[in-house]
Amino acid sequence: MNERRGRVTSTGPGLRLPDRRDLLKCMAASAAGAAVDLPARLSDATPATRVALPAALPRAFPDDFLWGAATAAYQVEGAVAEEGRGPCIWDMLCRKPGKVWRDQCPDRSADHYHRVKEDVALMKAMGLPAYRFSISWSRVLPEGTGAINAKGLDFYDRLVDELLAAGIAPWATLYHWDLPLGVYHRGGFLNRDVADWFGDFTKVVARKLSDRVIAWMPLNEPQVFIGSGMQVGRHAPGDQLRFTEVMLAAHNTLRCHGRAVQTLRAEGRQKLQIGTAQAGVNKIPATEKIEDIQAAREAALGVEPETMYSNTLWLDAMMLGRYPDAYLRLNAKHLPALFGTRALAEDLAVIGQPLDFLGVNQYQADRVRRGKDGKVEVVPWPDGFPITASFEWAVAPETMYWMPKFLYERYRKPIYITENGISVRDWVSLDGKCHDPTRIDFTTRYLRELGRAIADGVPVRGYFHWSLLDNFEWAEGFKHRFGLVHVDYQTGKRTPKDSAAWYREVIASRGRVIFT
Repeated sequence: MNERRGRVTSTGPGLRLPDRRDLLKCMAASAAGAAVDLPARLSDATPATRVALPAALPRAFPDDFLWGAATAAYQVEGAVAEEGRGPCIWDMLCRKPGKVWRDQCPDRSADHYHRVKEDVALMKAMGLPAYRFSISWSRVLPEGTGAINAKGLDFYDRLVDELLAAGIAPWATLYHWDLPLGVYHRGGFLNRDVADWFGDFTKVVARKLSDRVIAWMPLNEPQVFIGSGMQVGRHAPGDQLRFTEVMLAAHNTLRCHGRAVQTLRAEGRQKLQIGTAQAGVNKIPATEKIEDIQAAREAALGVEPETMYSNTLWLDAMMLGRYPDAYLRLNAKHLPALFGTRALAEDLAVIGQPLDFLGVNQYQADRVRRGKDGKVEVVPWPDGFPITASFEWAVAPETMYWMPKFLYERYRKPIYITENGISVRDWVSLDGKCHDPTRIDFTTRYLRELGRAIADGVPVRGYFHWSLLDNFEWAEGFKHRFGLVHVDYQTGKRTPKDSAAWYREVIASRGRVIFT
């Protein structure tokens, strides 16, 4: 523990994390160059003033708070046609002209598959206590079912051993959007058998890794891979289906989750911690008036017709074993035939397996208030409000206070922030370093609000920064850079950014540096 939190500034030839002097310079530059300061509380829409820390804000995170960083297999591994890996739906979409920015494909991407030792050394130098990664279904089972690809499974075996040798806890996600093409050709999430296929995949992985991997998440952001992939068609597989079929796909996805939890419990070689990694559909109050807070809570825990983007659609099924009444009522004309049969209750019993934690990915938010007619209404962000380079999301750190609070009130489970980060237009400067003060400033603001949630009694147990490495950002290709480490996609060279050194100090100080 002490070694991991020491002043390690070199990770080997050609790899160097900035030292403390570099860190102080970049933090000073960040403070001096901040053109806009966000209000600590959204009390009104007047021009922002310098952040005033609430009296309740802690000066450090709890001793047992877990710090980490995250990646996803398809975004960082590369080696898409090597050592027996089968194709997935994103390989298919990438070959369709115009579906990905500049028709880019992650055939090599960050080349994590071949650079595991180097990347784990970077994590150790950064002082990371935990690393969240995903397992490529088609690397382990090239057709999605049937024969096991031993070399693919061995890759994750080596990764886990490297992490543990470095004192880093592995956190595994079983599915991060890369459905095997063989499964898709048999109907994918529209085929009821997909839950059995996913259960078989889970069994293979659990038998190999669960003796060393304690923490597991079956699915990453089902709202997105079903909503954007099968309704909107922007993500793989690129389908635009009737909402009845989308609802069926969502239901089978939840069955995959339930079957995976059952399998992990049955096959786990030790007591496992199993949870979620949901996309946060985030709503925050436009003011701290009681009526606006209640409006934000209603919006955050509500559902709308003909959309997958809901918190409770997914979490009520996973955590409570039922669908929200409003979801069934608002989408009554689209309900799949299954929903009128006894099989629905049987399925929900499988879906609603007991979980140990609630993981949520947090980036941006809508702010809402109680309208004059009593209904919830969205309040537009004022002109010139800070937005991110990626997707032009509002910079809304308050979501890290309100959403954990709302979710804990409903589900009463410990919470982990399984993703949070920002894309920055950064590059390696003439001095050979990568300066990203915007990322440092963004993350500081979000972590302060997370600290406020903890001070208010919300049991937030950990935080995973997205992402460890620059990587392939799905339909956006290589346009966006989310990493703490800059990756030259032509050479594979890693350059730790100023934010990597800053995050090392955050971890070593238990977050004290973000409150000073």
